[in-house]
Amino acid sequence: MNLVYTKSAFSKFYKQSIVSDVSNNNNGGLLVHFWIVFVVPQAKGQIFCEDCVAAILRNSIHTSITNRTSVGSLQGLAVDMDSIVLNVGLRSDYSSTTGTGANCIYDLHADVLHQHFPLDFLETSGRMICYFKLIALVGYLIRLSIASIRIEADNCISDSLTIYDSLMPIKSKILYRICEPSNSWISFVSTNNMMLVMLKSTQVRQMKEFHGYFEMIPQEKCGNTIFALGSSGFEGQIISPHYPSYYPPKCICMWTFQAPQTNFGIALMFHNYMISEKSIKGCEHGWWKINELMYCGYYIDHRTIFRVANLVVNMEFQCSSKLSEHPFLVEYGSYNISQPCPLGSFECHSGLCIQQIQLCDGINDCFDESDELFCDIPPKNCSSNFLTQHHSFICDGINNCKDGQDELHCTESIPCTSNTFKCNNGICFRKQNARCDGILDCLDRSDENNCSCGSTRYNNTHNRIVGGSETNEGEWPWQASLHFAGVAYCGASVISNEWLLSAAHCFQGNRLSDPRIWTAHLGMHRKGKAKFVSTLKRIIVHEYYNSQNYDYDIALLQLSTPWLETMRWSVGPICLPPTIHNVHPGEKCWVTGWGQKQETNDDTPAILQKAEVEIVDQTVCHSTYGLITSRMLCAGIMSGKRDSCKGDSGGPLSCRNKGDGKWFLMGIVSWGYGCGRPNFPGVYTRVSKFATWIQKYMPSVFS
Repeated sequence: MNLVYTKSAFSKFYKQSIVSDVSNNNNGGLLVHFWIVFVVPQAKGQIFCEDCVAAILRNSIHTSITNRTSVGSLQGLAVDMDSIVLNVGLRSDYSSTTGTGANCIYDLHADVLHQHFPLDFLETSGRMICYFKLIALVGYLIRLSIASIRIEADNCISDSLTIYDSLMPIKSKILYRICEPSNSWISFVSTNNMMLVMLKSTQVRQMKEFHGYFEMIPQEKCGNTIFALGSSGFEGQIISPHYPSYYPPKCICMWTFQAPQTNFGIALMFHNYMISEKSIKGCEHGWWKINELMYCGYYIDHRTIFRVANLVVNMEFQCSSKLSEHPFLVEYGSYNISQPCPLGSFECHSGLCIQQIQLCDGINDCFDESDELFCDIPPKNCSSNFLTQHHSFICDGINNCKDGQDELHCTESIPCTSNTFKCNNGICFRKQNARCDGILDCLDRSDENNCSCGSTRYNNTHNRIVGGSETNEGEWPWQASLHFAGVAYCGASVISNEWLLSAAHCFQGNRLSDPRIWTAHLGMHRKGKAKFVSTLKRIIVHEYYNSQNYDYDIALLQLSTPWLETMRWSVGPICLPPTIHNVHPGEKCWVTGWGQKQETNDDTPAILQKAEVEIVDQTVCHSTYGLITSRMLCAGIMSGKRDSCKGDSGGPLSCRNKGDGKWFLMGIVSWGYGCGRPNFPGVYTRVSKFATWIQKYMPSVFS
């Protein structure tokens, strides 16, 4: 190293090279971890780069191998060029791992197969960086299992537990980073016989601890040849590498399936996962090749079935090249190509099979709404079986039957389902929009708890973004403006004194996901005149967010400083809808923001804008865009006169409850085709679908 860099263009910056670790690896070679230290004046920083340093080393080694010289002191040793990884490191990592700083380094070895070696750590106070070097015998892998961890939740700014696929804190070798406290088991597997765990905290008075174990496990082949038996249903499982652990990057699995006869194909049921054709954008979570066709994999919250109408199915899965990923499980079986679902059943777009009686019953049995599209509106003269066949029209506050029988007995106790309102005491009833409607429906009054939300000093219902008008000050107190590096970037909604709700797509990329660069401007009517400004402490993007189609486009934001109750009317929360809370086609709602007033004009208004829009029937929404999921809704004016636009992303779609006039956050500005174009309404994240997810981080929000 000394010879390489003292003769390079960066020789005047080069200080020294230090070997940090030397170990055997599973490829039969010797793996050397080292630090290369440069001292660069700040003014010279622009001419010094990470890629330049790496190129100098690679070129020197390549020259040494080609010319059989001793450049770089290689002296003829064989070097695996693919194993050379250089990343900029933190000074704190350098001082900690080389002994020049305060040491907290543990060298731990696993030499017995599957034996659990405890890994427990507790620090009551003080700033700290601790390293746990986990090493197994050559030819084996390390599995790290974490039972619990207690750290400050702030997007890994002050506290973090980082797992590396090496013995040094190399950025490109990160397997996973934990930024939140947890009491749930989670495990990770290395790609070699070593792993580094780094626990970091800059919190002086906060307790830090984690508990778990590590073990030595064998390498395993992923994939095999499977002969389907032709029995009804699914007959076996295939799983991700090292299931149920997170699977490591760059793994490869190959399966071959053989159906029992020529008129049969192979059916694959993915749990919390789906695959779809690969687009030009590439795949974020690994890719699949099935009989030479390419697909991307996505995580979702329900099952899907993928059918291949071939006697022989060759399937390859290539893991992501970046981080460890959630495990997946796939059930397999054969099916009759001419009749994928049993007689009398309906085949969902998700591949699932449901009974015909489940069609158009108001329940999303397919999980993709394909069983609830293109349904006839039930007649006004309701039949006796109306209550059992049309759940979406029951107790929705609208008399769909002439005699009103669909709105009777709405608060009588019934068994709890996904289509009932549940009180805190466990009692369930049919009434859909019971939360914060000014009527006590629950015996424990829980339907009217935490209802100091959704109030404004203005009556917006008589007032008539694209096609919008200026708002009055204090008219939309939950509207927030998010500024990135001092520039207005997205909108958000105030949902408590320390939490906002916005769109996940606003925070994609390393820089945009750093809360320290964001500020939230609350109570702002005119740009630059916010009543309250705070930096962000946390950005929680939904773990299933799909940047390809904007599914699960939702993010929770925690303020560094809560706003004070004395600011009410200037700043105030909007009500959050529970899962059963619905809006109906044609219902009027409002979208607000400081985004562009015209698609072709980049100018943005100085005053907060508002526009009244209509909820669009979900069937029309599907017909317009095609790529609509049950976690999306459409709103706008089909003539194209009013819509959200660029700069409004993450802002609220506010809908008023018919009871006592509370405002609910029914949608988050997500995406659409242009702005205000005829027949292309805006697409919004359907907030009611995320009530459980929000409650995980805000336990008292609905209680």
